[in-house]
Amino acid sequence: MKSTAIRMGVDIGGTFTDVVLEKADQQFSTKVLTTYAAPEDAIIDAMQQVCEKAGIRAEQIDQIIHGTTLATNALIERRGAKTALITTEGFRDVIEMRTESRFEQYDLNLKLPEPLLPRQQRYTLKERVAASGDILIPLEMSDVESLVAEIKQAGYNSVAVGFLHSYLNDQHERLVHDVLAREMPDAMISLSSEVSPQMREYERFNTTVANAYIKPLMKSYLGRLKDRLSEQGVGCDIFMVHSGGGIIALESAAEFPVRLVESGPAGGAVFAAHIAARYGLDKVLSFDMGGTTAKICLINDQTPQTSRVFEVARTYRFKKGSGMPISIPVIDMVEIGAGGGSLAHVDSMRQIRVGPESAGSEPGPACYGRGGERPAVTDADLLLGKLDPNNFAGGSIQLNAQDSEQALLKELGSKLDMDAATAAYGLVEVVDENMANAARVHAVENGEDLSEYTMIAFGGAAPLHAGRLCEKLGIDRLLVPTGAGVGSAIGFLRAPFSFEANRSVYMRLSSFDAELTKSLLNELATEATQFVRTCDAQAAISSEYRVYMRYCGQGWEIPISLTKEQALAPDAETFLALFEHDYSALFGRTVEGMDVEITVWSVNASTPVDDVEPVAVASDTSAANIDGERAIFDPALGELTQASVILREDMLNGQTVVGPAAIVEDETTIILPASRQAVKQPDGCIDMTVSEQKSNSELAAA
Repeated sequence: MKSTAIRMGVDIGGTFTDVVLEKADQQFSTKVLTTYAAPEDAIIDAMQQVCEKAGIRAEQIDQIIHGTTLATNALIERRGAKTALITTEGFRDVIEMRTESRFEQYDLNLKLPEPLLPRQQRYTLKERVAASGDILIPLEMSDVESLVAEIKQAGYNSVAVGFLHSYLNDQHERLVHDVLAREMPDAMISLSSEVSPQMREYERFNTTVANAYIKPLMKSYLGRLKDRLSEQGVGCDIFMVHSGGGIIALESAAEFPVRLVESGPAGGAVFAAHIAARYGLDKVLSFDMGGTTAKICLINDQTPQTSRVFEVARTYRFKKGSGMPISIPVIDMVEIGAGGGSLAHVDSMRQIRVGPESAGSEPGPACYGRGGERPAVTDADLLLGKLDPNNFAGGSIQLNAQDSEQALLKELGSKLDMDAATAAYGLVEVVDENMANAARVHAVENGEDLSEYTMIAFGGAAPLHAGRLCEKLGIDRLLVPTGAGVGSAIGFLRAPFSFEANRSVYMRLSSFDAELTKSLLNELATEATQFVRTCDAQAAISSEYRVYMRYCGQGWEIPISLTKEQALAPDAETFLALFEHDYSALFGRTVEGMDVEITVWSVNASTPVDDVEPVAVASDTSAANIDGERAIFDPALGELTQASVILREDMLNGQTVVGPAAIVEDETTIILPASRQAVKQPDGCIDMTVSEQKSNSELAAA
C-alpha cells in the first residue's frame, strides 16, 4: 500500500471499539464503548471522531482493515442461527461425546460443556468413506432428498455438513450441498471439507457447526457495516483480519466466519511482532489485556507462534479441554478471562475468583455509573490509585470511586471480612497471578524460559498490570509502544494479505511418496494463493510450507517448516532430519527405532510486509518532568506509595522515570512499580527495566 494512502484499522472488543487512522506518517486514534445491538454504530461514531482529528472527510479513506470479537461472543453466548448438522450414520453424537478426556480428572462432579447443537438438531445419512478416501457405502440421492425436505420443514437457517473422512473425498458432502442449495436457497451451508479439511472428526465437525452457527449473524453484520459506511460516503475496500494474523476479503470472511474467531487478538500479536522487529528482539512475550480478556503469545524470531486448533469459551478455570475446539489456522495464544471488565466473586471455598464473566460496556464496571453493581478489575484498579477518575479514556468517561468501593464491599469485603482497599488488593493479585500462571504454563509447554524474554504490553488495561506481571515472571524488560491502548487496531494495519490452506493426508516416512507430496503441496499453494489474489491482484506472493509430524502411535503432532526447495524436491531423509531436530529441541530427546508419520500438510501464502526501520536505543538519562503525585498501591511492597505522575506526551526522548510512578495518556496508564524504571525511546516506546534504585529527584539533580 502506497505511503500516501489513508488507512483505517477497526477493532471491536467486548468493552471498547478501537479505531486508528493512518494518514502519511501521522496516526489518529479513539476508543468508544461497543454498541452490542448494532456494533456498526460504534464504528461510525469512532470513524467520525478520527476523521475530525485528522482533518479529512470519511470518503477520503482508501482502505479499512477490520477485526472483531463478535464471532467469539456469539459462540460463547450461544446466540447464533437455528442450525442443523448432517453427518454420517452412527456419528450423530460425536460433538457431544467429544474425545472423552477429562480436563479435571479428580473432580467427581465434572460437567462437560454442552455441545453447540442439541441432539434433536443433529441428523444422519447412511454413507461411509474409508480412511483411504475410498467409498465404502454410497450415498443414496433419495435419502438426501428426504432428509433435506425434513430439515426445510423444520425451518433451519443454516446447515452444517460433516461426513467421516470427507477431507480425503468430499463427493458425498458435495452431493448434499447441491440438494440443499436447490431446495433451501436462502439457507447458509457449511461443508467440513471446505471449512476444516483435517483429520479428527470431533474437532472438524465442531468447527463446521460453529461456522454454520455464526454465518448468518456475521454475514448480516458485514452487510450492514458495508451499507452504513456507504451512507457515510466510504466506498473503499473493506478487509477482515483472520485468526492467523493475515487479511482476507470481506466475501471470504462472510463465507468462513469461523476464521474470524480470534481476529482481534491476532492483530495484537502482529502489532507486537512489528515492535519486536524494530528492536531486533527474538524472544518476546506479547501481553494484550483489554476490557474483557487478556491474551498471552510467544513471539520467536519476530514471528508469532501458530497452531491448528484452539479453544473458545473455556468453562473450567481456563483448563485446556474445557472449551469448544476450533480447528483452523490460528496464532497460538493463551486467553484468560481477566480484562478490565472481568467480574469478581467469592466461591464456595471463600476464595476470590475473577472472570470469565465480564461487565463489558453494558453496564460496565461499577465505577462507570451505568448500572453495574458487581466489582470488576477496573474498580479495583481505581481504588488502588492506578486510574485517574477524571482522566479515564481521555476524560470521556468519569469514574466514581464510591460506586467501586460499595461493589467491592458488597461482593468481597462483607463475605471475607475485609475493607474495600484490601478486597481490591486481593482481586488484583488474583488477576495478576492468574495471568502469570498462564504464562508460566504456556512457556513450559513450549520449552521456553521466560526470564530470557522481553514483554511487549498493549491493550487498554495491560500497561496497568504489566509491571507487576514482569515482577512475578522474572522478566527484566518491558516495552509499552505508542498507541498501546489501541494496539490490535494498529496491528491490523501492519498485517499482510494471507491465507493458509491445509489438508489431512496420512503418510509414513517408511512409505514416503515424493510425487504425491510434491503434488499435494503444489495444490495447497495454488489454493492459498488464489485466496490472496482476491484481496490483492498485483502484489508479490510468497508461500510458507509446513507439515505436521509425529512418531507412530503418538496422539499429537508438531509443526515442521520446509523451505520452498524442500517442498519442491521432497525426500524422506530431509523430512526425518527436520523432524528429529525440532522434536529434540522441544522434548530434549528423540525416540530411536520408531517410524514417523505426517498427518497434516499446510501452505500459507502471503504478501510481503513493509520493511521495518530499526530503533536506535536512546542513551540520555535526564529526568522526565513530574506533573504531580498520587498514592498508588504497590502489591510487591504491600502498601500505598507516593508515586510520581508523568504525562507521556511531555516526555522527551531519553528521559527517564523511576518507580513508583504513573505515566498517563488518553488511552491507558503505565504503572511503574518501585522495582522498575523507564526511559522513552525515539519511536515513543516506554522501555521499562529493573530500577537502579535512584529516585526521580536524585535523577533530576544529576
